[in-house]
This record gives sequence, structure tokens and C-alpha cells, in this order.
Amino acid sequence: MKINLTKKQYEALVKAVYLGNWMANAHRTGRPNDPHKKEYNEIADYIYSLSTEFGLPDNYEYEVEFSDGPYGTSEVEGLHEEYDEDSFWSEIPERLGTRDFLKKYSKKEREKMTEEEHFIKMQECIIPWEEEIDDNGIDRLEIKEDGIKVEGELLDLLKK
Repeated sequence: MKINLTKKQYEALVKAVYLGNWMANAHRTGRPNDPHKKEYNEIADYIYSLSTEFGLPDNYEYEVEFSDGPYGTSEVEGLHEEYDEDSFWSEIPERLGTRDFLKKYSKKEREKMTEEEHFIKMQECIIPWEEEIDDNGIDRLEIKEDGIKVEGELLDLLKK
């Protein structure tokens, strides 16, 4: 199979491949107990190796990673930051809601739930955290020796 790309399409492909490889490998150490995903590195290296065919430098991937874009960061670095920021705010309510769900319902109770009941009850635990984070960010979250301090309406909702 042969795929024909314009220079602009190739540049976008390099960024997409870089981001995909980053997603698969950035959090891995490369040590024997935490190896990089070799197949992602290999396909990225192959795609990067084609850069001169598009009139780009042979180290084009480094240009993509390190060249300044808006705000002094590369475009892909900006995309990393956007992704991390969105993930952070999405994960807080999801994880705290899941924690509360597991505390609120025993394993036996959860096993008796239908998929729909499980989903609804899980959402009942997640939504108050979503509202809290939407309204206040992390300003009202505190770590205490005995857990997270929860006050006001959120506490009332969690007690239901």
C-alpha cells in the first residue's frame, strides 16, 4: 500500500505520531520492569525518517518538539499541556466520586446492582464532585489526617 501525502499533511502526521508515541511512552521509564512500547517508537522513527522526502531537515521531529510556537512553547508541547490540564480536572471528580461510591456501597450491594443502577449510583457520587470542582476548583479541598475535609452542600449530597 502506498499513501500519498502533501508536505502539510506529512507535517501534521509527524505531530500526530509524536503525540501518539508520547501518549504511549512518556510515562514509562524504559527500564526492564517498565519498558517503552517498542512498536510506537519504531513507527515514529520510520515516519520521522521520511522528512527529507518532503524537503524537511532529517531531524524534523526535534523541530516539532522544541520549536517555539505561541507562548514560547512548541505546538505539541502546548497540546500536551492542554491534555494534562483537561485530564487533571476530569480525573478529580471521577476518582473522588468512585472512592465515595466504593465507601458508600459494600461489595455485596454493588454485586446486586444492575448495570443501570450501578451507573446511576456512581453518577450520584461523581456529580457533586463535578459541581464542586466547576464552582470552586481545588480551593476547598484539604488533605487531613483522617481524609478530605468536605463541608456544606457537598457533604449533604454525599450523605444521601
